[in-house]
Amino acid sequence: MGVTTLLSRIFGFVRDMVVAWAFGAGMVADAFYVAYRVPSLLRELFAEGSISAAFIPVFTRHLNEEGREEAQRLARAAFTVLIIILTVVTVIGIIVAPAVVSVIAPGFHSASGGKFDLTVQLTRIMFPYLLFVSLAALAMGILNTLGSFAVSSLSSIMLSIFMICGVYVFAPRFSVPIYGLATGVILGGICQFAFQLPALSRRKMTLGWYFKPTHPGVIQIGKLIIPMILGLSVTQVNIFVNTVLSSLLKEGSITYLYYGTRLIHFPLGIFGVAMASAVLPTLSAAAVKKEYDEMRKTFSFAIRLILLLTLPAMAGLIVLRIPIISVLFQSRAFDYTATLGTADALLFYSVGLWAFAGTRITAQVFYSLQDTRTPVKAGIIAVVVNIIVSVLLMKPLQHGGLALATSVAAMTNLSFLIWMLRKRLGRLNLTEILHSMKKTVFATVVMGVIAWAITRGDIWASNGNLTTKIVLLAGGILASSISYVVILYLFKSKELIFLWQMFARKAGRS
Repeated sequence: MGVTTLLSRIFGFVRDMVVAWAFGAGMVADAFYVAYRVPSLLRELFAEGSISAAFIPVFTRHLNEEGREEAQRLARAAFTVLIIILTVVTVIGIIVAPAVVSVIAPGFHSASGGKFDLTVQLTRIMFPYLLFVSLAALAMGILNTLGSFAVSSLSSIMLSIFMICGVYVFAPRFSVPIYGLATGVILGGICQFAFQLPALSRRKMTLGWYFKPTHPGVIQIGKLIIPMILGLSVTQVNIFVNTVLSSLLKEGSITYLYYGTRLIHFPLGIFGVAMASAVLPTLSAAAVKKEYDEMRKTFSFAIRLILLLTLPAMAGLIVLRIPIISVLFQSRAFDYTATLGTADALLFYSVGLWAFAGTRITAQVFYSLQDTRTPVKAGIIAVVVNIIVSVLLMKPLQHGGLALATSVAAMTNLSFLIWMLRKRLGRLNLTEILHSMKKTVFATVVMGVIAWAITRGDIWASNGNLTTKIVLLAGGILASSISYVVILYLFKSKELIFLWQMFARKAGRS
């Protein structure tokens, strides 16, 4: 899953590069990303969050206790109910698209060039994506329960592939080229689902029509989904608020924030999400046995390790933000002004990278203790902070203020969780964390200075010289990374030694 996730991220970056080269960061790009945000918000709320999380435990129980045949009946019943509900939601979404766009992007009403009408049309084209990606999530839940992970993980690449086709194959066939990209989104969603069907067939778990909404398993899934949606909606409210406020700012702001978010999610996905997933089983086992000292040790080590990985990533994104964006996105359509706008967003998002990752790990401690209320409370506080800080900073810092508000909200979230965790577990080995952090911060500062010294200059403002840019950027990343590792080695960093020994053991086994 780690390999396929990384592969999916790489395809996602290629997709973003292609879209940036083709459509830049103007009115058309803003309209597309707002329209894409509507089904994407619902996808993250339902498909990638609650559907899989609610379906898997119920399906697993039916498979183990009542047999494969009954499990397949549950899968088909859930599949049928899902199609009916999401078809209704999709039809309603297409009909009320103007009202939806008015709520999520109120600033588009006063924009020139038909920005509002274009966004409404794109929303209507892409809304069915919600249906197909939700069915793909259901298929993924079945395959994962049956022990198959690679196919379902690879299916997410389909969206990137078809969006790239949308630019080069479909867009030239439309009088409004951006419609081609929207068509690619729909086809990508269909293929995300269809890509998994052969794997389901090989495991004799085919999906089909079976209308039985009163099935006990379907009812249980429905009961589980409701609280999960409430918990996940906290994050979506933050995204919704940012989209609404950014629509009131100058043209291009929505696109700048989108690309800034994409860049910040690369290290967050690889380090933060992976660490949070890896640490949960250990924490859960300790919680069941009430070995709270073991939980403290695990939490302390996970936080120290994530700081070792995210602090240099944060410094690298801050110092190298313009070179990175220039190499990845800059073109005739996505000019140097767009590069600077995206760099502002990336700067302020990067400030909170360590907090984004730390929040994921700290929340896992509460989940291992079967406490889902505290993370929701923390999330609600973070939403309030995000709204207040966004309103205060959006005028002086424009879209950068919205990105900074998101980082401040993440820091608030993490601070509240640690405060509550300390009340729950007592001491948290914070002294050990601070001692490790001193070494990490010093090495990070030296690394940042080296990266800045290598890449400073005016070359990034031009659209050409791509080879020279790549060499400079790669050299800055390589030299600064080596200096970071060497300094931590001289400081005898326990976390670095652990990573080295882990890789050495795995290499030995290979």
